[in-house]
Amino acid sequence: MSVTRLLFLTMAGIGMLALARPAVARPRDDVMSNAFRCAAIGDIKTWLDCYYGAAQPAREALGMPPASVGQTRLVSAPPHGVPPAGEAELRDEILSQTFTCKDLPDDRQWLSCYYAAAQPARARLGLPSAGRAPPLPVPAKPATAMQPFGIRARPQEIPDSAEHLSTRMASYSFNGYGIFTVTLANGQVWKQVSGDTSFAHWTKPASAYTVRLSHGFLGSYNLAVAGASGVFKVNRIQ
Repeated sequence: MSVTRLLFLTMAGIGMLALARPAVARPRDDVMSNAFRCAAIGDIKTWLDCYYGAAQPAREALGMPPASVGQTRLVSAPPHGVPPAGEAELRDEILSQTFTCKDLPDDRQWLSCYYAAAQPARARLGLPSAGRAPPLPVPAKPATAMQPFGIRARPQEIPDSAEHLSTRMASYSFNGYGIFTVTLANGQVWKQVSGDTSFAHWTKPASAYTVRLSHGFLGSYNLAVAGASGVFKVNRIQ
């Protein structure tokens, strides 16, 4: 992914945060704005330090020890560079995961989820696991129950015993923000997660595309299209 593309995704993410931000910003909103500032960094280790430094507003609000001075300085003045092949996509995956933390009601749980989302970068660097984020509390009404990280409870989209599901696309559409909805040949309908920072650019007839759905990090789902670039975070809506 080019630096131009990465910066475009960064600005798009900041724009979505601005639209969603209430009159009085929450610390978690400031954390996400900070995290997007780290996108210009080329080195993955430096980027991860910046990502951790971005969490300072939430740590301060919770009365936790501050992030290191070196990490917080990276947020205010991130060094520019070009990520090696594959690392920009890894960061996009991590930032997409952070948006799935939004339904956690407790700020400490949200921060744990934010840290857990960085696990792919830690694994790339050979660092020990930082642990998993806690699940959401179970609501009183099973009919509207939420699975962890905002995925609505439905019949299994992809059996746990299967690594992925491949099928033809029947139709697709984009909303005004570039978020897609896809109908598959098997009748399932999937929508891109609104916080995803990757955008599809499909132009062929839907029947020309083969969709591959797979299990993602922390209970999420990934959608990829054969012959087209990009891996997208999706939820099944029908």
